[in-house]
Amino acid sequence: MTEQDLINLLQAFFPDAEISVSLDGGHVDITVVTAEFEGLRPVARQQRVYAPLAALISDGTLHAVNITAQTP
Repeated sequence: MTEQDLINLLQAFFPDAEISVSLDGGHVDITVVTAEFEGLRPVARQQRVYAPLAALISDGTLHAVNITAQTP
């Protein structure tokens, strides 16, 4: 799993978003900036980003995920 793999995965769910990923082993910092988050509470924003990553977290590929989810 590379940073680009994660960006591609998230881009499929957030096609108009600006996405950055920093991967260090199983630890990953993800920033997603999209207008789609407008009006959502911070927890709801993080849940939307977490959803496409759930399989990678459950199988142990990722075990520490830090999500920043913002509007433009």
